Amino acid sequence: MGNCCGSPDDAVVAAAAKPPTHPAKGGPAPAAWGKASDGGGAAAQEKGGGPGRVLEAPRLREFTLAELRVATKGFKPEMVLGEGGFGRVYKGWVNERTLNPAKSSAGVIVAVKKLNPESVQGLQEWQSEVNFLGRLSHPNLVRLLGYCGEDRELLLVYEFMIKGSLENHLFRRCSQEPLPWNTRLKIAIGAARGLAFLHSSEKQVIYRDFKASNILLDADFTAKLSDFGLAKNGPLAGRSHVTTRIIGTYGYAAPEYVATGHLYVKSDVYGFGVVLLELLTGLRAHDLNRPSHQQNLVDWARPFLAGRGKLTSLMDQRLGGQYPPKAALHAARLANRCLAGDPRSRPAMADVLAALEGIEAMQAPAGAKGSHRDLPPRPVSRPSPYRDSSMPR
Repeated sequence: MGNCCGSPDDAVVAAAAKPPTHPAKGGPAPAAWGKASDGGGAAAQEKGGGPGRVLEAPRLREFTLAELRVATKGFKPEMVLGEGGFGRVYKGWVNERTLNPAKSSAGVIVAVKKLNPESVQGLQEWQSEVNFLGRLSHPNLVRLLGYCGEDRELLLVYEFMIKGSLENHLFRRCSQEPLPWNTRLKIAIGAARGLAFLHSSEKQVIYRDFKASNILLDADFTAKLSDFGLAKNGPLAGRSHVTTRIIGTYGYAAPEYVATGHLYVKSDVYGFGVVLLELLTGLRAHDLNRPSHQQNLVDWARPFLAGRGKLTSLMDQRLGGQYPPKAALHAARLANRCLAGDPRSRPAMADVLAALEGIEAMQAPAGAKGSHRDLPPRPVSRPSPYRDSSMPR
């Protein structure tokens, strides 16, 4: 797939080139964790099988299979951007205004996700993607351009995110410099805006699978949430949660959801806290390549978040100390609040967003004496003892 951080061939949309949602590679899954989605699109299935009807998607283009064959040059292998549990993702070109198929020299790039007929979770996740992204629009949500459900072929067409996923930039071993502090903060703010929008929408949405691989980045490192295959509508009036099958990604899922199947709006806040911790530390949420007491990032980091250890021991060593200590401390405290064991003790995403914007505002203006904004990380002669020395590509 080429350069691991930000090349066009690696800009896989909607985290589509990732494997099915599961615990970290090699790690045991809790016995109750499911393998197939029960996403919000399940109700859209019609009796008798087939792709079912599409709900609440008036803004989307319904492509024909022939059009998408033209757009992707016949789904040729050289057009493949990636492959995951849903199926393959292909690079394609469409006319920017009409979305008709176009030659590469006359169109804009899109990503076309094509269902693998053997995928167990594909149909429900396809419908969930269409039904949520078909009615929701926000600058920090990836844009779904259209869909195809023809001859039992299920496809989704997304905008193309040139910088790929946050996961690639944080964890892949690349020749480029690591993400600077201000870029990490910008990504956190963008992702928080997207999640706060979902929680405040008319039909409250629980995202349920907030993680670094589902945060995609455009050319300016604006963060957009992708992959709504596991999203659920929030609880009805008078209820605090919805009860659903336990499915998600180990290391990011909130403890109350893993233990009981009770899914709260603030279960998403826990996942955000994990990603914020990943941004601070540069470490994966769950990694069996680390020593046993460090494999679960949240467990290892709690003493530092609670003020019982030096903040410098928590921070990503690749930053080379190039971050405002006060801002980093506030971000660590915010992560600690998001990771509270009781969902009622976690802040709402609107409050998380306000706190992050406050952290951004407290930083010295660019160019001011002593400012840490936009400074490149210093070279690090020795890696952090907590970094994985063999991150998989």
